[in-house]
Parts: sequence; C-alpha cells; structure tokens
Amino acid sequence: MQKNYKKEDFKKGGYIGIAQINPIAGDFEYNSKKIAENIKYAESLNLDLVVFPELSLVGYPIWDMIKRYPFLVEENLKWLEGLAKITKETAALVGFVEKSGSEYINSAAVLRRGKIDFVTGKNDDNIYNINGTNYGVCTGEISDNKSDVIINMASIPSRAGKVQIYTKLLKDKALEYKKPIISVNQVGAIDNFSYDGLSAGVSPDGEIFARAKAFEEDFLILNPKNGYGEISPIFENTSFMNTDFDLDYNDDLERTYKTIIRGIKDYFGKCGLKRAVLGLSGGLDSSVCAVLLADALGKENVLGVSMPSKLTSSESKTDAKELAENLGINFAECPIKPVFDITTESLEPLFCKAEQAWNDRYKKSYTPDNIQARARATYLWCISNEFPSCIPIATSDKSETYMGYATINGDMSGGFAPIADVTKTKLFALARWMNENRKQKNAIPQSVIQKKPGAELAINPATGKTLCAEEALMPYEFLDEVIFRIENRGENYQTMLNSEFCYEKKYNISKEQKTEWLDKFFKRMSGALYKWSIGVPSVIVDSHSINKAEYSQPVTSGRVNYKGTNNEDISSILNSI
Repeated sequence: MQKNYKKEDFKKGGYIGIAQINPIAGDFEYNSKKIAENIKYAESLNLDLVVFPELSLVGYPIWDMIKRYPFLVEENLKWLEGLAKITKETAALVGFVEKSGSEYINSAAVLRRGKIDFVTGKNDDNIYNINGTNYGVCTGEISDNKSDVIINMASIPSRAGKVQIYTKLLKDKALEYKKPIISVNQVGAIDNFSYDGLSAGVSPDGEIFARAKAFEEDFLILNPKNGYGEISPIFENTSFMNTDFDLDYNDDLERTYKTIIRGIKDYFGKCGLKRAVLGLSGGLDSSVCAVLLADALGKENVLGVSMPSKLTSSESKTDAKELAENLGINFAECPIKPVFDITTESLEPLFCKAEQAWNDRYKKSYTPDNIQARARATYLWCISNEFPSCIPIATSDKSETYMGYATINGDMSGGFAPIADVTKTKLFALARWMNENRKQKNAIPQSVIQKKPGAELAINPATGKTLCAEEALMPYEFLDEVIFRIENRGENYQTMLNSEFCYEKKYNISKEQKTEWLDKFFKRMSGALYKWSIGVPSVIVDSHSINKAEYSQPVTSGRVNYKGTNNEDISSILNSI
C-alpha cells in the first residue's frame, strides 16, 4: 500500500495523506494497527495531516452492534486515546463513534502531539487549522463551512453508476463552494457491501487532480492548494447508468467483476474462511461462480462437484468437468440417484398418511425437483462439515431470485451467494467478458454460454425434453427488463404493459403474450417474498437490489394488486359491503 515517497518531497508543507484502508467491523485492534501504521508512515514523510475514512476505527457499517453492546463505545474511545498517544507533529483525522445522551454519533477526531486535539460536533463549523490552513471536516454528506479545504470522510459502497454520480457530485460541490474537496472513502467488503475506495481530490474549478486505487488499499499524497497528486486509473468503461434497458452491459462488467471479487475475498478472509465448495451443473450460474471463486480464493481452495441425476445430460457433465480442468480447481463427481431413490421411497408412506387427513394432494408436485436440489445441497454441506474453513456456495442469480425459481435448502442454500444481485442477461455478458479479459482466456466453455439455462430437474411434457428455465418462466431478456423498470424507474404494471420493451423491438409478440408474462412475473414475485427474506449474504452489485440488507417488504404483502384498481371498481367493492 505504501509507496516510495521521500520526506524531502514534502518539506514545503501543505501535503495530506489519504489512508484508504480496509477495516473489519468491530475489530478495534485490527483497525487500530492499520491506522497506527499509516500515522507513522505519514509522520515519516513530515505530512501535515493523514485522513482516514468514515468510522475507520470502528469499521463501517456497524449496524446494531453498538446498540446491542454499548460497551463498544467505551472500547473505541480507549483505542482512540491509544492512537492519540503515538502521534507527533503530523495530525491524524480518524472516524469513531461517540455517545450523546441516548444517541450514537458518527464522529471524527484530530489526533496530534499525543492527544485528542479536536472532535467534530464540538467545534464551530468543524474547522481545524494546521499550519495556517483551515480544514473543514464533514462525515457522510458534503457540506460547506468557513474552511479553505473541505474534507469529506465517507464509506460509499460500489453500485452501478455510483462512480460517475459521486464524481459529478464532488465536482459540482467544488464549483459551488469554490474550494478544494478531499473525499476519503474506505475500501473492502463487509457482508453484502463492497467498497471501491477511489478516494479523490477535486480542485475549486471542478477537476479531479488526485485519485486512489479502486478496490485496493492505498496511501495517496496530495496538496489541495497546488493540485499535487496522482490519478490512479479507473474502470475501462465508466459511462453513466443507462436510463433505458440495454443488453450491452460492457460499461459495467469490469466493475461488477471487481465488486464481487472484493466481496468474496473479504467475506472469506474476515470470517476466517479459506475454502469454497460448489455444485457444478455445467450451467451458466455455477460456471460464473466457479471462475469468481477461483480468482478470489485461489484455484486450490475451490472444489467443484458434479452431482448428476438421471435427467442430467452427458453434455452438462462434460461441460462441468471441462470448466474445472480449465480453471485448475479441484473436481469430483457424485451422482445423487441413491439419495433421491431412498428419499422418494421413504417419503411415500408418509405422504399417504398425510393424505388420510388432507384429501387434496397435488396430482403433480415439485417434490421430485426439490429432492434433487436438496440432495445436492446436502452433499455440499457435508463436505463443508468435513473440512476446516470451508463453506458451500449458493449459486442462484437475481432473475431467478425475483421469480422464486430456486429451492430453499437447495440451490439457495450456502454460506455465501456471489451472484445473487446479478441478472441472467448480465451474467451471460459477464461470462463473455471474463473469457476475454482474464489472464486465462475462455475458461468457461462456449457450450455453457450458448446453451439455454435449465436446472435439468423435470421433463417438459410438451417437448419430452428437460424443462428449460425460460419455458417455466419467460424469456430472460423480457424478465430482466421488468426488473430494470421496477428498480430504476419505479414503473407499474400498466405502464409496462403500454410501453415497448426491447424484446418487442426484436421479436413480434402479441399483447396477450405480453400480458401473460407480466401476470406471471408479478404473481411469482409475490409468492417469492419469503425466499427473499431468508437469502444468504451476497454482494450487492446493481444500483438497486432485493438484498435483505437494504430492501425489505412484508412477506404477507403478497396480495398487493400490482395492476392497480380504477375508481369505479373501488366504489363497487366498497358499496357491496
């Protein structure tokens, strides 16, 4: 993280160090050591100030830990005082938590010359003077004050379009306030949120003159008065988030890849985990997950298991093995037929007993499908029980999660879900991008990318072949645009019905067909709410998500009429009572 700077380079003063660190929530010792290391480094270069991200001492986000364990506030104050004692002439701006009455406050303190010299919220306009320069400190939102330079301590997770939106905000604020703005963002991942860093310096005329690395810890030195600083490269494509749905995801694929990689690395590393085991079906979802895991954890720490049933095609088995060989990950094959047969045989007498009490048993149920999915999950969990620091991976994607097209305690089961916030059409694009841009080209077999997605759990009676996902649901191009319109535009059923989808521009479909798909989407979505509520930790990638860490909807709200109701119908319903 630290570069080969020399003390003589900064002898004129006015230089600031940006310590873009990767903290662990609640681990004061770990975070304090990281902070202390950077304070001493900044001191060795004779910098005026070194700044850390928002709540850097505590680790952001802390959520309800402080409320549940209030002693943590006192603990973080002890470490803050300890850090103050090691400071000399270089000031250190550190984020911490303090309590005022019954409220917990997101605060920052300047540590200098062996003491806590300044605390935000206790000084007019939060201004601190160092060697003749007034630095205005704000946490979270950027605000103006009577300072010469604004320092914004932040913790902003990576999202689609976020880099562009936040960069524009920084530039606009610098132009509005007519002064430099220094934004310090944390890096790393905590549970569902992956932070991209990219701390930056913006001049009064709205130009970026310094920027730290993306998704990596970094120590950036800048001078806001003379515009000194280095600019690390950003993602290859950085256009704004499209306002229209588009299957060309090229602008966001590199960021998506790095967001998930950072999420996997930190989830495993910070939880003391090392190994991952996942089912390799020969399909797109598990193939993309395998590549991401191999890149994040190392191929030697990943085990892919092919678990064929009588419905699994020879092509799927071949594709799974070829993928594992291409990646160099560990591989095993273990059929689930014995478990399926004995489970089915054992359950039938139980079903008959239940039928004596309830005489409305389904003529056709999803029980055989779910037994297969749960048998596979059982295999993976058992492997994780047998080997240390190992968890199974849930491989469901965002499109299928929306539709509930995933099995609880089956493919939804695991300790982490890398692609739960990535739609199917974006996964296809990501697979192609990884094949072209990873050091090892074409790790995912072309046959995987070209085949129609399907779980190979049941036979479609209309075709006599295994049921494809789009046969059970609808075309993914259409489905993913519905998701996009809900999440990014807040569109309702009627608006979607009366507007033209990208799919309609390519294919001629009737109004009746479109109505059927929309009806199916909202019906299945309503029935999937309980599945959303029990999802395992996953990386948030899109600008909006249904990840339970940021979105919640009552499971019992499934009777919402998404088509809406006109005034005449409302009057008729109420007058009939």
